[in-house]
Amino acid sequence: MIRSFLIGLVAGARAVTPFAAVSEAARKGQLPRDTGAPSWLGDPLVATGSTILAGGELWGDKLRSAPDRIVLAGILARLVSGGLAGAALAPRRRALEGAALGAAAAVVSAYVTFGLRKRAMRRFGQTPTGLVEDAITVGAARWVVSSARG
Repeated sequence: MIRSFLIGLVAGARAVTPFAAVSEAARKGQLPRDTGAPSWLGDPLVATGSTILAGGELWGDKLRSAPDRIVLAGILARLVSGGLAGAALAPRRRALEGAALGAAAAVVSAYVTFGLRKRAMRRFGQTPTGLVEDAITVGAARWVVSSARG
């Protein structure tokens, strides 16, 4: 269940990245068999589409016009992504609990990372701060998902 929580924390920083990481792992058959992942999660179209959306999110985050992650649409996206990814990394019989953990962690993390990002932006600027946050987020998502394989 710790993976469900951790992937939710990642969703707080980037809404689509955790979903894309879990979907790609499902497509490759790299999730454990007894997970709460819905069967459609590993569909090649879902995996490819979510990866493209995640890339767009990473790019768009550097734009000055990008909305704050704590606006309603951003929070809802994080709830859904964190919940789906959390369920996918939980044992099947605990998928609902994994979804709740992932979604809750995503919301809390959205507010925490928002505050950290704002402070960092004042010191280092939007693009450098965003690139560091991207690297941490993508690395963390990959690490959490790959740890589920073992």
